[in-house]
Parts: sequence; C-alpha cells; structure tokens
Amino acid sequence: MKDEKNKLSLRRRLVNLLVHLLLAVLAIIWILPIFWIVLTSFRAEPGAYTNTFLPQGYTLNNYIKLFTDRNVLNFPKMFVNTLIIAIVCCIASTFFILSVAYSLSRMRFKFRKAYMNMAMILGLFPGFMAMVAQYFILKAMGLTEGSMVRLGLIIVYSACTGLGFQIAKGFFDTIPRSIDEAAVMDGASQWVVFTRITMPLAKPIVIYTVMTSFIAPWVDFVFAKVLCRANADQFTVAIGLWNMLQKEYIYQWYTCFAAGAVVISIPIAALFLYMQRFYVEGMSGAVKG
Repeated sequence: MKDEKNKLSLRRRLVNLLVHLLLAVLAIIWILPIFWIVLTSFRAEPGAYTNTFLPQGYTLNNYIKLFTDRNVLNFPKMFVNTLIIAIVCCIASTFFILSVAYSLSRMRFKFRKAYMNMAMILGLFPGFMAMVAQYFILKAMGLTEGSMVRLGLIIVYSACTGLGFQIAKGFFDTIPRSIDEAAVMDGASQWVVFTRITMPLAKPIVIYTVMTSFIAPWVDFVFAKVLCRANADQFTVAIGLWNMLQKEYIYQWYTCFAAGAVVISIPIAALFLYMQRFYVEGMSGAVKG
C-alpha cells in the first residue's frame, strides 16, 4: 500500500515538474520579445539590423529624440491625439456597452431578440468592410479634415461598441433578478437600480469593459490611417510607429520605434495596475455574496 502511495506521489511530482517546466518555457517565449524591444529602445547603434542579440552600447538618446525631434515625426503630438481619443472613447464606449447589456439582460421589450440576433450576425463580418462607407459618411459631415478628424474617430470608435454587449450581458445575467425586484418594490427606478445596485455588483465586467474600450482606439491602425490620410497633425501613435518603419526613416528611427513601443505600453500597463484592485475587490465581493 505504501509502495503504491509512493509511486503515485512520485508520479504527481514528475507531472508537476513537467508542467512547471513547460510553463517556464512558455513564459520565456512570451517575455523574450518584450525584453528584446526594451533592449533595442536603449540601443546606441542605429538601423534595424545588428550582428548580435544584445546591443553593443546603450543610450537614452532614442527616447530624447522621440520626444524632441519634431521635424520629421511629431511623436508627442501623436501621443496626445491618441490619448484624447482613447479617454473619450473609453468613457463613451463603457457607457454604451453597459447600458445596452443591462437593458437586454434585465428588460423585456419588442424586437429585443431580433436586435440580439442582428448584432450576432453583424459581428461575424470584419469591421473593415464598413470603413469605406464610414469614411464617406464622415466626409459628408465634414469630419475628415483638420481637428475634426479626432471627432470622427471618436464617433466611429464609440458608436460601434453597442454591438459588443454579449460578454457584459452574460455577466449581468448571473446577477439575481430578485435584487432588482426588491429595489423596485422599495421605489427605486431602473436608473437607480442600474447605477447603485447592479454596477457595484458588476465591478469585474466594468473593469473589463473599461480596459478593452481604452485599448481598442489606442492600438487601432487601419481606420485611423484611412481617416487621417495625409493630416500629419492628427496622426495617432499607431500611424507614427508605422511611419518610423518606412524605408526613408527606418535607419534613423528604428531604435526610436522601439522606444515608442515601450512608451505606448505605459498607459495600458498603468490602467491595468490601477484597475486591477477594483477587479479583485469585485471578485471577492461576488464570492462572499
């Protein structure tokens, strides 16, 4: 009996060892590109190609050039443009998604199922199929030139989020309806139930929605390139980084491209670290309930 237990224990240890080794290898594979791009951002040698994996020299000039050289690529202006668009879209998109998800989860009205079916069908088509139509609509509204480009991007990014309610709706479905019914019997309106009862109980999905709503416009390139075209003052960071890899800029700007990749990851990382504690609080509250 003891021999069998020892064999089982040894087998479990071997399996755990193999699993941990596999996870360690996967972690190294995942971290290696990040480690490489950070090293490249401090590399002193210009150009995209080097003979060694590790840089021969290190410097901060890549970051300095990224924020001070505005003759060719105005990265600070692109960063500010993207930050404004991302923040506004994050607020608007979060409100739209959570409102639509709550309405479809808690309310019963005509064409409710038809809307959900339509949203599911439209979600099967790639978003870039509508870009041409969106561009000409925005052009007719005068939102494709000058500072109005930012407004056009905000409208498109925010307006399209209402169809992405499925995940939030699924979470709202897990919250007992009896809580809402008790609040309504006490005289609370649907708005009060939504803001003061459901939202505190739905912190995890709120955090998820905030983060995805911020990241989507922050990293988008295709539609931003379509709408901005040659309006360099309205470029976003994605377009700026893409321009750094063009053949006329890549030799002098490749290491700055790596520095820019590190810089644009900071707001996303900061948002995640800040919102993570609310996510944990929401999960612990859900377990307690």
